[in-house]
Amino acid sequence: MVKPKLVLPKTVVQKKILIVDDHPMMREGLRGVINREPDLIVCGEVETAHQAVDAVPKLAPDLVLVDVTLPGKSGLELVKDLKVMHPGLAILAISMHDESLYAERMLRAGAHGYITKQRPPEELVQAIRSVLDNRVYVSKEMSEHLLRRFSGRPQDRHSPMEILTDREFEIFQLVGAGKAPKEIAHQLHLSPKTVAVHTANTRRKLNLKTTGELIRFAVQSE
Repeated sequence: MVKPKLVLPKTVVQKKILIVDDHPMMREGLRGVINREPDLIVCGEVETAHQAVDAVPKLAPDLVLVDVTLPGKSGLELVKDLKVMHPGLAILAISMHDESLYAERMLRAGAHGYITKQRPPEELVQAIRSVLDNRVYVSKEMSEHLLRRFSGRPQDRHSPMEILTDREFEIFQLVGAGKAPKEIAHQLHLSPKTVAVHTANTRRKLNLKTTGELIRFAVQSE
């Protein structure tokens, strides 16, 4: 009598995720959602862009989950750096901010997807798997907006912030976070004069007459 072969279960290959977020409670929540999945595992957590740059070659993650708003260098600049240093690395941007303000800018910087922190946990897992599968992930609404933009069809009204350069947008974010011009200059390694020029250009593009109006508008956009 021939004995039936014993079929052993295949070993699940876990994809490694590096979390870049400066809020401990958020990192804990993200870790819990990711580690519940049998094919995903958090291989590390860091708080800043500089720590992320050091961690990627050491931990060799399959995907980096990048918060848009980070202390020091922003998530936008981190994505640009990672794309230069690790061209094949999968990157998913995550943020508490409205995707209409940030998603397209993060995709242009090199992220492969964008999801807001308000979305349910199962959607985060779906976004991670999509990006790991070499697919771009954005919400249905954002996908339709991008299709209209690139197809040349009439656009819905969109944020005036889309006309800002990445540097102007970064300074605008820091203004909204309550940073003074000298602090912004120090954080971005720019001269105060350069920050002043970018700020003036931003005011002009947003049709704001004074720095006070710019500060109020930036705070309301946070």
